[in-house]
Amino acid sequence: MEFLIGGFAGMGACLFTNPLEVVKTRMQLQGELQAKGRHAVHYKNVFHSGYVIAKNDGLLALQKGLCPALLVQLVMNGLRLGTFQFADSRGYIRDDRGKLVFSKSVLVTAVGGVIGQFLSSPLFLIKTHLQSQAVKTIAVGHQHHHDGFVSALITIYKANGIAGLFRGAAASVPRILVGGPVQLISFEYAKLGFERYDYIADRPLLKSFLASMVGGIALTAVGTPFDLILTRIYNQPIDSHGKGILYKNYADCIRKVYNSEGVMGFYKGIGPMYLRLGPHTVLCLIFWDQLKSLHAQYARNDLVLV
Repeated sequence: MEFLIGGFAGMGACLFTNPLEVVKTRMQLQGELQAKGRHAVHYKNVFHSGYVIAKNDGLLALQKGLCPALLVQLVMNGLRLGTFQFADSRGYIRDDRGKLVFSKSVLVTAVGGVIGQFLSSPLFLIKTHLQSQAVKTIAVGHQHHHDGFVSALITIYKANGIAGLFRGAAASVPRILVGGPVQLISFEYAKLGFERYDYIADRPLLKSFLASMVGGIALTAVGTPFDLILTRIYNQPIDSHGKGILYKNYADCIRKVYNSEGVMGFYKGIGPMYLRLGPHTVLCLIFWDQLKSLHAQYARNDLVLV
C-alpha cells in the first residue's frame, strides 16, 4: 500500500503541473547547442511560453504527454515515496529517539528513486518526445512526430526494441540520485523544523505546505542542470542503430552544452522548473501526507471493527 500511496500522490500533483512541464521542456530545448543570440527565441519566459503554445498548438497542447506523465509518477514516485515510507514505518531510518538518520534516509531515498526512475524511463522518454512536439513555426529541438502515447510506444519498440525504449535510462540515474534525496529529506527536515512553532505544528496541512516549498526550492537549485541534460539526451535524434546523433553519452552532453551555451545553458528553463516543481512538490507531498493519514485512520478503524 505504501507504493500505491506514493504513486497516487504523484499522479494527483501531475494533473495540475503537467502544463508547466510542457513549458519547461520547450525552454530547455530552445537554442540547443547554439550560443545566446544566435537562435530564434520562441519562448521568452514562462507566461509567454504558455501563451505561445496555446495560440499556435491549441489550449490542449499544454497537457501534451499527460498519459505517460501520469504513468511516470505512478512508477517513479510509487517506488521513491513508497520505499521511504516502507522503511520509515518500520523504523529502519530513525534512531532510538525517533529522529531521522541522515545517512540512512539518503540511502533509502536514493535506492527507491533510482529504481523508480530507471523503470519509468521508457515512459519519460515518450513524455519528452510528445511534450516537445509543436507546429513548425514554434518547434524547438528534434521533432519525433508521434501520433500519441501508444503510437510512440509501438514505433520506438518496432524500430529499436526494448533497448530503444530504455535509451537514455542511464542518464536518468544522476538526476534522481541527486534530486530525490534532496527533495524528500529537505521536506522531512523542514517539517521537523516547523514543529518548533506551535502555530504551524498544530496545522498539519500548513506544515506540509511550507515544508514542500522548501523541498521544491532545494530541488530546483540542485536538479535543474541534471534535468536539462536528461531532456536533451531523451529528445535527441538517433541513427539507424538507435544511437544518439547529438550526444554520445552523458559526459559528451555536458561538454557540448558547456562549450556551446556556457554555464547558464544548464539552467535554461529554471523558471518553469521551479514553478512546476514548487507546486508539484507541494501537491505531491501534501497528497502523500494526507493519503498516509487516511490510510492510517482506515487501518485503525478496521482494527477496531475487528
